[in-house]
Amino acid sequence: MSNKKTLRAGALFSGIGGFCLGFQQAGIKTAWAIENDPLAVMTYRENIKDVRVIETNGMPKSIKDISVKGCDLEPVDVLHAGFPCQSFSIAGDKKGFNDPRGQLFYEIIRLVKEFGDKKPSVIVLENSPNIRNGEGGSWFLELTKEIKKAGYWFRESSCAELDCFDLTHLPQKRKRLFMVAFSIDHFKNGKIDLSFTNNSNPKIIDDFIDFNGPQDDFYYLDEENKYHQMISSKVEDKKCIYQLRKFLVREKELGVCPTLTANMGAGGHNVPFVVDSKGLRKLTEYECLKLQGFPERFVFPNKVIRSRRYMQVGNSIAVPVAKMLAERVKEKIDKERVDG
Repeated sequence: MSNKKTLRAGALFSGIGGFCLGFQQAGIKTAWAIENDPLAVMTYRENIKDVRVIETNGMPKSIKDISVKGCDLEPVDVLHAGFPCQSFSIAGDKKGFNDPRGQLFYEIIRLVKEFGDKKPSVIVLENSPNIRNGEGGSWFLELTKEIKKAGYWFRESSCAELDCFDLTHLPQKRKRLFMVAFSIDHFKNGKIDLSFTNNSNPKIIDDFIDFNGPQDDFYYLDEENKYHQMISSKVEDKKCIYQLRKFLVREKELGVCPTLTANMGAGGHNVPFVVDSKGLRKLTEYECLKLQGFPERFVFPNKVIRSRRYMQVGNSIAVPVAKMLAERVKEKIDKERVDG
């Protein structure tokens, strides 16, 4: 693959396309995407065009059912994957690679190996920071071993915990671990600078959340609702976000959004609330999209119900962080990649 060509990426666990949008903004076009949630695919297709989403008879395929030859996957320069984090997160059951969801990591390695001598030059992974420390560090050792066996430079310095609040204009606290591996066939080393300058510009929460209102009745809690009473007792500043966590209300510092999670649309857990002119309401799904850095033109299809919209946003990554990573990867490819 020539460095002068337009770089192309393949997306595993693509969700609604946070990784893909960030990489495309950096000039790395998405060739194909794999996602097994049909509603996420529906949202992806609505917004990201000219990408081949791998399907059979109109239905998305699980990564377990994907093969390079059987699905005719085009070789790509970069493979990125935000693989399931529930098995590794502090908030999860912490079963690691003993959990079926955690074992999906091995499917990434399998596909990489199936490309043979046309394997991606770069692999970019995203997961919970706890994958580096869980089980006394054994999870990270296993991950490192498998990546190296697949033919890539990878070590501790190949990773960085990045928070979009620190690095971008987004006022959401969201720390995630990003891991970058380089093919030993195309690079003399795996060095990459994953340190980024903190963004000292003020975060303008009003640019993301409409504190004036009103919104659709769906978003508001009735005053008789027990959660309304719980949250209202904590309200001191109407520009704060209040996060409901089962039976606990957490107040974030002024102008800061807590980490948006996949279960925030299910009710009763991790739901972020604000007070506007009409009353106490949860953030809209479009406010959540903005807090993840998705472009204004990004929309949800009508067939995707609201609870699933929240799940899709919470499962995504912050687009500006993906773009920053992609720019660093592109720079190293342009300067250092050699033909194998």
